[in-house]
Amino acid sequence: MNLPPDKTKLRSVLRKRRRALDAARPDAAQAAAAALPLDALPAFEWFASYHAVGSELDPAPLAARLVKAGGRLALPVTLAADAPLIFRAWRAGDEPQIDVFGVPTPPPEAPQVTPTLVICPLLAFDKAGGRLGQGGGHYDRTLAALRARGPVFVLGLAYAGQEVEALVMEPHDQRLDAILTENGYTEVRKD
Repeated sequence: MNLPPDKTKLRSVLRKRRRALDAARPDAAQAAAAALPLDALPAFEWFASYHAVGSELDPAPLAARLVKAGGRLALPVTLAADAPLIFRAWRAGDEPQIDVFGVPTPPPEAPQVTPTLVICPLLAFDKAGGRLGQGGGHYDRTLAALRARGPVFVLGLAYAGQEVEALVMEPHDQRLDAILTENGYTEVRKD
């Protein structure tokens, strides 16, 4: 498939592709969670997940597996459209709040934490760890800020069909360390 060079058109094409993948593989989230080799991940205490929006691959089965393995779950919170995300602790039974983009988040009194493993949603990825997101730059700003403070491992979670030949990366774009799909786990970079 030839992808349009314009990022706006590209995102439209890729959203349509992701919706089709979502409809075709309702078991993909569970398959991806089962495919993760836990020993491939660096040691972590806190990990960040996300609430799936639209046809994003649901990270809930993966998050449940990481919690069962001893990890502590945090979820992103958007405080402003042009600011990095922050992460707050999430516990079963917490009453979600809605952030500025309408996404459920931990309550404001939940402690802010710094994850060293981030599960990242995306529209497309390539074998070199390139990631195309929704276009707001939230994860790029956030990952840059986290990496400036210390090591962080970024795991892209996607349908296998979201892979593209190569993405054009700009200087501010943050690369993934690994990709997890329903077909398996691929580490894509070493620091």
